[in-house]
Amino acid sequence: MNTIKYKGYEASIEFDIEDKIIVGRVLKISDIIGFHATSIPEFEEVFHQSIDAYIRDCATLNLEPEAPASGKLMLRVDPVVHAAALKEAKRGGVSLNKWAESVLKQAAHA
Repeated sequence: MNTIKYKGYEASIEFDIEDKIIVGRVLKISDIIGFHATSIPEFEEVFHQSIDAYIRDCATLNLEPEAPASGKLMLRVDPVVHAAALKEAKRGGVSLNKWAESVLKQAAHA
């Protein structure tokens, strides 16, 4: 998948053959930001305008703009919990990262 980045936000780049437009959607946030254009320069400009408007609208509403998720999560836990998690991951035959991802996904209903 092709992507474009601006101010820490990343958007997909897809061509809609039927409508003959380039369609983008901001990735790695739950807020929905979509946009489209008919050329690459216009697409980049509209993407920048969409992000700037999102940040401006959040400020107007006294909300914090959602930051893109990097996929990296640092946790500090009790050593007993850490040891138990390592044991469960090993019992399941997966890495601690994969085990934790599975547990977090289930807990977050994602």
